[in-house]
Amino acid sequence: MDDIAQIYKALSERMRLRILMLLMHGELCVCDLMAVLEEPQSKVSRHVAYLKNSGLIKGKRVGTWMHYFLKEPLDGLAAAHVKFLRKELSGLEWVRDDVEKMREVKARKLCEAAGSAGTERTKSHRGGK
Repeated sequence: MDDIAQIYKALSERMRLRILMLLMHGELCVCDLMAVLEEPQSKVSRHVAYLKNSGLIKGKRVGTWMHYFLKEPLDGLAAAHVKFLRKELSGLEWVRDDVEKMREVKARKLCEAAGSAGTERTKSHRGGK
């Protein structure tokens, strides 16, 4: 019963629904989620943690950034809800807007830009070239 309640709690907040709908299109870096949602890292991370603790998504560290993706395979109830959300919410304007913005953000490759900028900063602080 607690697992069921946890899933419904996870799906009861708009930002978590937005994150989940974005992750249905593939793995995303937390910096991409921040850019699409126009929210600070702390807020995005809090909502991502809730989705992760509910068993809907997983994460992995890639360099300095965390990347998130839908858990595969999902358990029965969670899988049914994700399938339902994909079918019923995909046509909504706010979902389409988020997906379009996500594509623009991914094309800018924020993680790579941030990573190389961080590398250059580190080199300059150490006196490197």
